[in-house]
Amino acid sequence: MTPYARRGVHGQTVEALARRILGGRIPEGATLDLVALQSELDVSLTALRESLKVLAAKGMVDARQKRGTFVRARADWNLLDADVLRWQFEGADLASDADRTLLRDLAEVRAIVEPAAVRLAAERRTDADLAALEAALEAMGEQGTDPGQAVAADLAFHRALLSAAHNELLQRMEMVIEPGLAHRDRIVHSHPHSDDPVPAHRAVVDAVREQDPRAAETAMRALLLQSGRDLDRIEAEDDTRGIGGK
Repeated sequence: MTPYARRGVHGQTVEALARRILGGRIPEGATLDLVALQSELDVSLTALRESLKVLAAKGMVDARQKRGTFVRARADWNLLDADVLRWQFEGADLASDADRTLLRDLAEVRAIVEPAAVRLAAERRTDADLAALEAALEAMGEQGTDPGQAVAADLAFHRALLSAAHNELLQRMEMVIEPGLAHRDRIVHSHPHSDDPVPAHRAVVDAVREQDPRAAETAMRALLLQSGRDLDRIEAEDDTRGIGGK
């Protein structure tokens, strides 16, 4: 998945505005002061308007005569847009209730999508699919202490799994799952004493290789339970140390 807005001044302006809206610094219904934003962000009015067009396409802002440009209600935002998801998770903090809600929502989506996808993968997988899963699993085992490598290996695994289902719509679900999964992985793999992820993922691959849909679904559900336990443990430890502010 290639994020849209990280290119040059235009991309930086889009992201700066999006993060303010998603973070509530510019609330729903607020009318934007374009002159003030232009000065604050140090961009031309043309660049600012072009950036707002991007956010308008994602349902986040709109413009009306006499009212000007304003932030639309959250219900109108395209929350499944890959960039919107990424902006939300990259600006999140496990200590916040909002972040925990995002991660809970992600876990629920994964619990719906991935067990069904892995059943199809077990029925339809090819040798190339198995090779991709094995390569991701091998990278997972070689990650060492580098959280970045651990995140990349896990994303590659789940991407290969969705691909092995050979359903184009399911495969596109990676755009929904990956931003949140990457955020979850960065938290877990940056934390000391995180569990070894290889055995749970290996069980999924073994069932897919044996073309056993029921065993594959069972293994995936076990993997997702472990994923949830990892986050619960970290949240509990952070709350004990007062990081969560509770």
